[in-house]
Amino acid sequence: MAADVASRLRRQLETPRFEPAQYVKQLSQQSDGDRDLQEHRHKIQSLADETAQNLKKNVYKNYRQFIETAREISYLESEMYQLSHILTEQKGIMDGLTQMLLTADREQQQQQGSRQLQASMGTAGGTSSSSLGSSTTTTTTTTTTSTSSSSEAFLILPREAEEHKQRTLTTLLEKVEGCQDILQTPGRYLVYNGDLLECDAESAAQIQRVHAFLMNDCLLVAAWLPSRRGAVRYRYDALYPLDSFAVVNVKDNGPMRDMFKILMFPDTRVFQAENAKVKKEWLEILDQTKKNKALTERLEVEKEEAKARLLVAEEEKQQRPLSPKTNPFEDESDPAMELVDLSLEWIQELPEDLDVCIAQRDFEGAVDLLDKLNEYLSRATSQPAVRQLRSRVDQRVRRLTDVLMYELSPGRSLRGGPRATRRAVSQLIRLGQSTKACELFLKNRAAAVQTAIRQLRIEGATLLYIHKLCNIFFTGLLDTAKEFEMDFAGDSGCYSAFVVWSRSATRLFVDAFSKQVFDSKESLSTTAECVEVAKEHCSKLSEIGLDLTFTLQALLVKDIKAALHSYKGIIMEATKHRNSEEMWRRMNLMTPEALAKLKEEMKASGITNFDQYTGDDCWVNLSYTIVAFTKQLMAFLEEGLKLYFPELHMVLLESLREIILVAVQHVDYSLRCEQDPEKKVFIRENVSFLYETVLPVVERRFEEGVGTPAKQLQDLRNGSRIIRVNPESTNSFV
Repeated sequence: MAADVASRLRRQLETPRFEPAQYVKQLSQQSDGDRDLQEHRHKIQSLADETAQNLKKNVYKNYRQFIETAREISYLESEMYQLSHILTEQKGIMDGLTQMLLTADREQQQQQGSRQLQASMGTAGGTSSSSLGSSTTTTTTTTTTSTSSSSEAFLILPREAEEHKQRTLTTLLEKVEGCQDILQTPGRYLVYNGDLLECDAESAAQIQRVHAFLMNDCLLVAAWLPSRRGAVRYRYDALYPLDSFAVVNVKDNGPMRDMFKILMFPDTRVFQAENAKVKKEWLEILDQTKKNKALTERLEVEKEEAKARLLVAEEEKQQRPLSPKTNPFEDESDPAMELVDLSLEWIQELPEDLDVCIAQRDFEGAVDLLDKLNEYLSRATSQPAVRQLRSRVDQRVRRLTDVLMYELSPGRSLRGGPRATRRAVSQLIRLGQSTKACELFLKNRAAAVQTAIRQLRIEGATLLYIHKLCNIFFTGLLDTAKEFEMDFAGDSGCYSAFVVWSRSATRLFVDAFSKQVFDSKESLSTTAECVEVAKEHCSKLSEIGLDLTFTLQALLVKDIKAALHSYKGIIMEATKHRNSEEMWRRMNLMTPEALAKLKEEMKASGITNFDQYTGDDCWVNLSYTIVAFTKQLMAFLEEGLKLYFPELHMVLLESLREIILVAVQHVDYSLRCEQDPEKKVFIRENVSFLYETVLPVVERRFEEGVGTPAKQLQDLRNGSRIIRVNPESTNSFV
């Protein structure tokens, strides 16, 4: 029965023209009461839950089908990719066979031309002397023609072969997006290419599918893009010169199979081949291509050296008419012309050794090799071969310098503190780059300071945050100064740069300090404690001869002035508010404990004779306004002295004067306006307390804290006289 009701209800709700408002209206009219509506609501809710469960099941079922379909698409895509790769390889093989046939044909034509040339020369040699002139002319013509043909054959072959290789490279690179500039390098051609999988260097997890193009002078890595209408496309990823990386074989270990590494500072990339055979081909071809490039460069260097030697020999021959054997005045032991042996094995392998050291991050070893070479070549700078060797070594020196500079760049990890930069800094200094080392070291430390401040967690208590901020900043600054002194001890010219950097770092600290202390509108007592903590930490830098106190004060003076003015305004407004409600009655503290506490507060403020103003029981012979004003004034003075430095002298003094002036004007006005004789006597007692007790204590405490007397406050106290200018007037003058 319940199932039939539910089925009928479902059909009713599923009708195309179902109107909820009309349905609810009819249901309300037909129901007998609240209970029927609750039951009907329960049925609809049960139907909704059942529908939701069915919907979840359908979604899960469709989701599994979607995953299976995606897998099938992926398999088909992989097969299409492999088929495209096979077709590309077949096309390359056919192009290679065609080129080989053309080359063989040209070589055969060249050999025929050479044989004809020899036959012509033989015929010319066998002629009679009577026809010598004619034969010579004929032979010369034939020789010239044959030589020209032979030379043309030799020239056409490399040119056409290079054009074919470049056409092949162009055809392949048309599938790579973003590599138009690669074809602009003359003489660049394709050696080998193939698909690889790039894996993570740490976890060996697959990152992406790539296609590598090995050229005669570089390696191009292109990322595989999803197929577009069946066409295979790639996106340019990286281009590495052959002499900028090292190839390392990775031993098979579990899932890490058929892999090899490409080491180029600061990156390490791991690639996985399709199988062991393809991996072996990649390793062999990479090694052979690097050797061919090195051999080509060496042949070019030797060719340049030979040209240089010929030029030097010609110059010496022109400058010295006498031969070495007949010149008795020649000094054969001239150290400036001493020749060194550059055929030593360690010198020949030094550029490659430098590449290995840079790739393995053995910076000390690389600089040691350079020092050894400089010492060996110190007396042979004019030798042409030495100049060629130095030009090759200088390229490695620039690369080593770039690597060391990258080690000090702010983008690198900032962990380890200043000591972590010592290695790169020391090697840059050994390379003669002390100025650059100083600049990068300070930039690195500036980034470290900024990061440490940014990562500092903002606590609820401002004072706790300031303690942590000062500890992090000034401790880091102290460590940086000690490390700087150790690294650049022999270069006094860098110390001025460190001082400038210290000031800029202090500015970063003050920005964070002000944002937390002044922008959050903390009380003056909290502000004073925070500034005092910063001053304490700053004074610790004096133990290394660095005094940033003046810099810190100059950066804080604006915010401290604003804080003093703000708190002064608060005190003046509070005093005026109390003055407006003044009744001139004695103060009753109700309990002895409250009276004892007030006495302690006054004694701590410097008012030691407060007992004479207390009466019997818990009475104080002063008004509440004067007592509250005294407490606020003394607190403002103490906090102001904590914040004090010379630039704030007049600000603090004028603030005290304005606050005192509000109280003086109030008592003067009250004394002139009050008509009750008893209250006048009480007002005079408060005036006496203010002039004879409070103000002298303020002057004395100010002089103790600052070191100079408060002349403005003395003039205010001595010059204030209660003078009634007009008996009918209620205006007062001080």
